[in-house]
Amino acid sequence: MTASELRDSAQSDSSPPPGISEELRALWLAEADRWHEAHDLCQDLPDPAGAWIHAYLHRVEGDLGNAGYWYHRAGREMPPAKVTLAAEWDSLVTFFES
Repeated sequence: MTASELRDSAQSDSSPPPGISEELRALWLAEADRWHEAHDLCQDLPDPAGAWIHAYLHRVEGDLGNAGYWYHRAGREMPPAKVTLAAEWDSLVTFFES
């Protein structure tokens, strides 16, 4: 499933597509504006995957200090401000779909 297909599903369906990974499920929830559910799910994912999604969610929330902590735990740099949330979400989906 491509990032575009997952985004379309999150914007039109009431539940994630069956058979997707927990990482993609968390990202689907985030895109469906179900931040708290995405946050709860990513806390159960092992690092570094869970930490990376967790970092992204705190960036969405606007809590950059907390996001920075989770990017560090994920072994990643926080994206520069010019990288949109949509672009980062696409990168996450592409990473986890492979």
